[in-house]
Amino acid sequence: MTDHAAAPTCLARPPWGPDDSPAGCAAARGAHGRPLHAAALKFFWGPMDCGKSTMALQMNHNHSRQGRRGLVTTRIDRSLGPQVTTRIGLAHEAIEVTDELDLVALVRDTWAEGVRVDYLICDEASFYDLAHIEQMAELVDSYDVDVYAFGLATDFRSQLFPAARRLFELADEVARIQVEVLCWCGREGLLNARVVGGRVAREGQQVVIGDTTDSTDVRYQVLCRRHHRAGELGPES
Repeated sequence: MTDHAAAPTCLARPPWGPDDSPAGCAAARGAHGRPLHAAALKFFWGPMDCGKSTMALQMNHNHSRQGRRGLVTTRIDRSLGPQVTTRIGLAHEAIEVTDELDLVALVRDTWAEGVRVDYLICDEASFYDLAHIEQMAELVDSYDVDVYAFGLATDFRSQLFPAARRLFELADEVARIQVEVLCWCGREGLLNARVVGGRVAREGQQVVIGDTTDSTDVRYQVLCRRHHRAGELGPES
């Protein structure tokens, strides 16, 4: 007698339309109840200028090319608009993450409109609230939606952002982005210095919008640990 495997059954997501087969549901389970695809929460981090937003947009592009459907979110992008922008000129519209936004409700509401959501790209994740990080984990564990978060690890004082700390604690995978950023001295750039009035700031609000150009009142510069601690910005500063 042949023991045929039971047809996959979607346990987390709503049934799709005629264009989506049951086998394509990321929450489908086989005969033994094991997931055919297990979603994951992944956190990609690094200092400024290492290409976090570029990688986020590239990942969104790669997944969408394979027929997956996702949402792109951001918070306090350098453009101050609802989009993900990069310093090499790439941009993509995005959903602005406010204090009131519930990521789980966002996905469920999108499903209710008949739009499939397979994954979330969450840029500038270090600026999200702790509640948003918990919602990311819930989307992965209860709804089998992949979540890819990108952001800084530490602030201008070299202290972990609360959201980044929680991502380090909860993420299935944590990866430092390997694009090398250099300090002015040639050593590897590790820390993000806030420069106000030509000096490295040591006090102030954790999040202050600025850029890496000298023309702004508040700017940021990547330094090695030695020169971040010493507050030395280089001979041309």
